[in-house]
Amino acid sequence: MAESGQTLQPVVLKHRRTALERVEKFISEVYFTDCNLRGRLFGDTHSLESLSFFETPERIPYDEAVRQEFQPIKVGDSFGKTWKTCWFKINLSIPREWAGKEVHLRWESEGEGMVWKDAQPIQGLTREGEKISYILTDCLQETEPHSLTLYVEVACNGLFGAGKGSMIAPPDPDKRFSLQKAELVVFNRDVHELLVDFEILLDMAKLLGEENQRSLQALYTANRMVNLCDVTDPSTFPLAREVARSVFGQKNGDSQHVIHAMGHCHIDSAWLWPYEETIRKCARSWVTVLRLMEKNPEFTFVCSQAQQFEWVKSHYPGLYAKIQDFAKEGRFIPVGGTWVEMDGNLPSGESMIRQFLQGQRFFQQEFGKLCSEFWLPDTFGYSAQFPQLMRGSGICRFLTQKLSWNLVNTFPHNTFLWEGIDGSQVLAHFPPADSYGLAGHVEEMLKTLKNSRDKGRVNHSAALYGFGDGGGGPTQKMLDRLKRMKDTDGLPKVQMSTPDQFFSTLEKGESQLCMWVGELFLELHNGTYTTHGQIKKGNRECERLLHDVEVLSSFALSRKTSFRYPSATLQRLWRLLLLNQFHDVLPGSCIQVVAEDAVRYYSEIRDAGDSLLTDAMQSLFGDLSGNGRGTPESVLVVNTLPWERTEVIFRTGPGGSETLALVRVPSMGYCALQDSLPPPHPVTVTKKADGSCTMENGILQVHLDTRGRVTSLCLVHSKREMVPEGCCANQFVIFDDVPLYWDAWDVMDYHLETRKPVTRLLKPLEVVLPGGLRGSVKFSLRISERSTLTQEVVLDAACPFLRFQTQVDWNEAHKFLKVEFPARVRSPNATYEIQFGHLQRPTHWNTSWDWARFEVWSHKWMDLSEHGFGVALMNDCKYGCSVRGHVMSLSLLRAPKSPDASADIGCHQFTYAAMPHTGSFQEAGVIRQAYSLNFPLHTVLRASASCPAWSAFSVESPAVVLETVKQAEDRPDALVIRLYESHGSTVESWLRTSLPIQEAVLCDLLERRHPGCPLPLEEHGLKLSFTPFQVQSVLLILKRRDSP
Repeated sequence: MAESGQTLQPVVLKHRRTALERVEKFISEVYFTDCNLRGRLFGDTHSLESLSFFETPERIPYDEAVRQEFQPIKVGDSFGKTWKTCWFKINLSIPREWAGKEVHLRWESEGEGMVWKDAQPIQGLTREGEKISYILTDCLQETEPHSLTLYVEVACNGLFGAGKGSMIAPPDPDKRFSLQKAELVVFNRDVHELLVDFEILLDMAKLLGEENQRSLQALYTANRMVNLCDVTDPSTFPLAREVARSVFGQKNGDSQHVIHAMGHCHIDSAWLWPYEETIRKCARSWVTVLRLMEKNPEFTFVCSQAQQFEWVKSHYPGLYAKIQDFAKEGRFIPVGGTWVEMDGNLPSGESMIRQFLQGQRFFQQEFGKLCSEFWLPDTFGYSAQFPQLMRGSGICRFLTQKLSWNLVNTFPHNTFLWEGIDGSQVLAHFPPADSYGLAGHVEEMLKTLKNSRDKGRVNHSAALYGFGDGGGGPTQKMLDRLKRMKDTDGLPKVQMSTPDQFFSTLEKGESQLCMWVGELFLELHNGTYTTHGQIKKGNRECERLLHDVEVLSSFALSRKTSFRYPSATLQRLWRLLLLNQFHDVLPGSCIQVVAEDAVRYYSEIRDAGDSLLTDAMQSLFGDLSGNGRGTPESVLVVNTLPWERTEVIFRTGPGGSETLALVRVPSMGYCALQDSLPPPHPVTVTKKADGSCTMENGILQVHLDTRGRVTSLCLVHSKREMVPEGCCANQFVIFDDVPLYWDAWDVMDYHLETRKPVTRLLKPLEVVLPGGLRGSVKFSLRISERSTLTQEVVLDAACPFLRFQTQVDWNEAHKFLKVEFPARVRSPNATYEIQFGHLQRPTHWNTSWDWARFEVWSHKWMDLSEHGFGVALMNDCKYGCSVRGHVMSLSLLRAPKSPDASADIGCHQFTYAAMPHTGSFQEAGVIRQAYSLNFPLHTVLRASASCPAWSAFSVESPAVVLETVKQAEDRPDALVIRLYESHGSTVESWLRTSLPIQEAVLCDLLERRHPGCPLPLEEHGLKLSFTPFQVQSVLLILKRRDSP
């Protein structure tokens, strides 16, 4: 019996719902804020002494901004329009009576803000990123300055741009931005800490299950804390916090799953905002990270993309110096090893190598170490050649999460070994929470544990937390949540970690891991293989141009001591190209202003590249007195590919008349054009009475109907027909193209149900060139009332393929244009070129994994073959394609309206080609023909007619491609050449060269010498051994000499 006078607390039977909702309302931001704990987060407020602003359409530096004339503004006013910048000047005075208090500048506005103090960026302010205050002082001291002036730079866009009506809609150019709060406020840190305690306990109670002991314990503890808290009496808070700690202090067992938490801030280098805004996004996000590091010594942060570091170094040198300091402490951690987080499908193999080369060299120079992890969380699929390229660049670990977006199939692993087409292996991890932008919630940690598909083999997972895509990064609240989950019974263990700590732990159990062989295909976003065709064409053309510039500059370097290799200019041009390969630019999933920037960068690369090409040729050939056309005696023909080529070219004859010539040009060399070679079989063009045409060149015989459709394409010698009976090749088809949401990104499988052949004739077939060295016919089709297509079908002498030079005036909305080539071939698989090799994909839809690949990607060619015969479809700037059954389809143009309403609208020019062949595509030389289509011969007008033929390199085996010739990065007297095995075979091959080579040694993709002896130099060359799809780089140290 209770003693007399003792107060009895009744024991109440708890109802789960009422208890949960009681706690929820106690910390709610919406309900009962007049009397709950959340309403006490901020205390007294004080107005600013003055607030003024000015507006500019430019992104100007601080020094220029503070010299402008500022006008008064008040809370509630609007400012700016999209993409403008508003600078706010704040004069403030903290009340003396706030001594001992934590004081914040509370700032809530639309747009992304940056606080500047003493001419330095201090912190980002972004409501979308939960950063609405700047700490003026943790504990106001009498000796501290109470009055000061700050500036807030506000970009008139949000974390995700300024879409009109939805995130991915085109930007609203007339959007106005408003200022909701600008005041001084006392921040009650004890209330903040207590709110986080309540949040963690509430989530445990909700998420661990109604019958779970820890769930009930958390619920009862939170309820008890509400009883203990008197929101008007802060002295009651410590006891409530002590009760919370009693739960958080109960530890896990040794077998509990361990989550490695790493701060992260994925920033798209351009997407729903332009490149220039990304520079400021980096600064806003990273300076906030540094402030968190100052207050949280255990906090680590990972950051990728060398380009973004370079931007910050150039525009914010003070901030960059602090980043380097924290990097030395191992807390601000560069990862990724690439220049940008590039698209994982469309860049060429050499472009991917340059991503690693430029990225790794930057990180080595700026931070003293190479990255050991390839960090690519948000791109739209991953080439099967990546493992080899990673390994060659000093990287053996890989992290992404994007395959969690698969629309059809769930990827079976989170931690596994990934094997590429050459057999190279890397350790791969997909964070099981399926995000790179966690907020540190209990639900996310439980999802990480639940989703891990390799339980039993692996007991560790990564968790990347921080606002991302548009920047923002981690917040103090995220860190505070994770601290409470460090080792709390009932939850996974959470430790602040680094990529090296995490992957080193995984590597200890590597022998237990499963293996995935081949590409990591994303079953979504396959419209990005086609969207924004002009960007994709610019990419392919600039890749070719930089290849040719490096080849010819290398030849000039080897032959002329006076020639200065343009290494600095080439680095700048390569970095522009690599920037445009970012995973929302090259795929075309960006807003209009980004696409315009990309096209402008391609134009800059073309202009500078053409100039460099002229410089190299000037050094090689002496006085160039024309633009590549002149009298036959003065024309040189230059071949930048590593095999002899016999092709038809244009030349200018006497009086300026343009004629054709059949030339044979040495491998990676040049010759003077004298007289045209006689064609082994002249091209004939015959127009039939019904308006159809037949062309033949001794290799191919083709018949086209009046609409330009190929009704017959036959190999002359074998009489093997390509086109099935009753079918037509070169059949244009158009589809409705309305995805579920991601307009520029996705083409859905149901679009195939809307196929409509394009049959409306605008101009019937007519003969353009009657034959001889070249025959061609031309026709025009009406795609719709708004769009037309004109095509010239060309057959050259001695050429094994039929070329289709196409021009489309495209003005559609949500339509998809393709061209189909049905083939008399039966095969369960088709072959597609990828970087430095090829792979096979099924032509059937037996399984969900098969039909999920209804739209795929390839580079210069794809091939459908049965034993003894096949058909290759080649192109000069297209990537999207498919083969279903016996029908090969090349995707040509899309017309999405978000995020760029003008995507693909306008005039397009492109070329594709069909090549029927006997034997395999390897035996038929498809790979070389596709290169030739993409790398046309150069013609150069030379003042002197005397110029002997010359070849720099040739490769004995047709399986080996000499892809790249360039100056070595760190040795001006050396070249680096890159070769790869293209057939999928083990082979030895001689590389023959006429260059003055002193020494040859194998090196990796970063151009570091392999250990071991130099390669033996035989007369005119060296012998190399390759395994299937192997990429080899060789450092060639030159003897210096001048040619006559």
